[in-house]
Amino acid sequence: MRLKDYLSARRQNVEAALDRLLPADEAGGPILEAMRYSLFAGGKRLRPILCLAGAEAVGGDPERVMFCACALEMIHTYSLIHDDLPAMDDDDFRRGVPTNHMVYGEGMAVLAGDGLLTEAGVLLCDPEETKGLDPARVLAASRVVLHAAGYLGMVGGQAVDLASENLQPDLATVQYMHAMKTGALLTASVQSGAILAGGDDDQVAKLMRYGRRIGLAFQIADDLLDLEGDPAKLGKAVGADQARGKMTYPAVVGLPQARAMGQDLVDEAAAIAESLGNCAQPLAMIARYIMERTY
Repeated sequence: MRLKDYLSARRQNVEAALDRLLPADEAGGPILEAMRYSLFAGGKRLRPILCLAGAEAVGGDPERVMFCACALEMIHTYSLIHDDLPAMDDDDFRRGVPTNHMVYGEGMAVLAGDGLLTEAGVLLCDPEETKGLDPARVLAASRVVLHAAGYLGMVGGQAVDLASENLQPDLATVQYMHAMKTGALLTASVQSGAILAGGDDDQVAKLMRYGRRIGLAFQIADDLLDLEGDPAKLGKAVGADQARGKMTYPAVVGLPQARAMGQDLVDEAAAIAESLGNCAQPLAMIARYIMERTY
């Protein structure tokens, strides 16, 4: 299996499902247009792919968890729209195109993010999409996803990020912040897929450990790309974290040590995935890809 082919096929599946679940509709007006603008502005679709791969890793059918995968992408996209706002990171470009507020204005961008978050919640309890699944598992997976998006997860991590700007870099703070801001939703992605697909307690626990490691590694890779990446590939300017006085791994431990930490994390994650057998091979490959990516 080639990882590039796997990711491409899964990305196409996710995008087709997103278009089905949030279709263009003139009656939806400018708010739906703004929501779809950012939802279909590109991206790796890593979180939904991890959800599908989590289902595969425990022997399940990835198509049965597609609704959850799409909900995760809606939550992620809402977070990017809000993260780009002038009150947050004040970015003009995302994925090579103008950010939502640059096109639709700040007020509409806030509402577009709100709309995507709310639609994700609707999707997680949609009776048609969840038909035939164990209701207890649907509830458990939904709680995992929404908990990871809240103040004890992604939102809380963003709050720490804002509060930590221009403070003395501290490794404990950076690790805590990014475990919440980035790691929580990545962990919930693979965990929710496994729960919905019937994974047992041991399998789900292993995938939680996998998710926590790739979550931190992903943020380390992002921090490195912000310093060394190609703006044309990234679709946004580099050096923004340093300019804003953000706490990052390179700022705390330096570039070589940050890169070594990231590599150790993905090696550990790949080993955890491999312990689950051949069905989890995509997860092992995704882990290794994280520190190799260029965008």
